[in-house]
Parts: sequence; structure tokens; C-alpha cells
Amino acid sequence: MAPPLRIGLTGGIASGKSTVAELFAAHGVPVLDTDRIAREVVEPGRDALRAVIAEFGTEMLGVDGRLDRPALRRLIFAEPAARGKLEAILHPAIRAELARQSARAGGPYQILVIPLLVESGRIDAVDRILAVDCPVEDQLARLQARDGETAESAQAMIAAQASRDARLAAADDVILNAGTMSDLSAQVELLDTRYRVLADSNA
Repeated sequence: MAPPLRIGLTGGIASGKSTVAELFAAHGVPVLDTDRIAREVVEPGRDALRAVIAEFGTEMLGVDGRLDRPALRRLIFAEPAARGKLEAILHPAIRAELARQSARAGGPYQILVIPLLVESGRIDAVDRILAVDCPVEDQLARLQARDGETAESAQAMIAAQASRDARLAAADDVILNAGTMSDLSAQVELLDTRYRVLADSNA
């Protein structure tokens, strides 16, 4: 039996990826989120957490034995080389856990939420790329309203990711999140139908 069709869901920060993922889940489609997996692989007792502590020291642990994320963020900000070391530990662990969960999840097709899919160069990890797109002005407004970012910090966060043009160039399918929730739901419904047909043809 062929593995399920893997749809890589990506998009810029505050573009609406989580909302789109929830809409696909409402159609009974397995949704695997790499941000959630990134948190799971550093839970107490996991190999990735032990590797992080071995590399960066026990000061990266909170009093509860869990990863002290603010301390790790401060370290990465202060020592740029630390980011590469951290990614060398976490990325293989995240990829392995994603593959394990994907093999177990089944479904007619799967949505793999990978925010930095284009930036990471991991396009080969999925069968199709679905980009959630919206005007940069909407991203800025959402970051300021949702996360309390200043206009300057919001612009910096967007600039740190792949450009809108680069993301759209890499995408096989695009959802435009610039209208109502009904507009968004209709686009997801159309793609759900398309992906089920594609999955059947690949079976």
C-alpha cells in the first residue's frame, strides 16, 4: 500500500496557517504540526533534551526539569553559533518524530505543517507544497494586534523569513487568506476534494 499523500502546509508568520490546518482537520484529515513536535522532542526523558543539556549545560533546565525556553532563546541571541548547534540536535529529532507520526496517522492524505519549509530546504520531505498567502500589510496588522509587536519588530520578524515571492514560487497550491472565514473554508473544501482525488490516483 502506498503511503498517504503528504501536503506540506507553509506560510509566513501570522498568515493563518493554524486556522487553515484546523479547517483541514475538520474534514477528517490528519494534521501533523512540526512546531508541536519540536516541543514534544524536548520533553523530559527524551534524547533530544539530554543532547541539548549536554551541549549547553544544566542552566538550560528549569526547576521543573523541563527545557527553559527563554534561557535558550537568550543564549542563541547572545551567541549566534549556538543556533547551528541547537538545530543540529533538534532538526534530526523533529524529522524522525514527524516520520514516525506520519506512518502511524494514516488518512486519505496528510497535512504536515512546516512553517519554515521553504527556508529549510526540506521540500523533498513532502509531495506537494500548500502555501497560505496574505498581503504583508495583513501580517503586520495581525502581529501587532495578536502578539503586541511593534511595527518595527513585526517587520523584522517577516523579513527574517523567506520572501512572499519565494514562497509562492515554491508552492504547488495557494490559499489566499485575505477575506472572510467563509472564503477560507471554501478554498480548503476545494483543495480537500482535489487532494483526495490525487491520493486515490497515487494509491
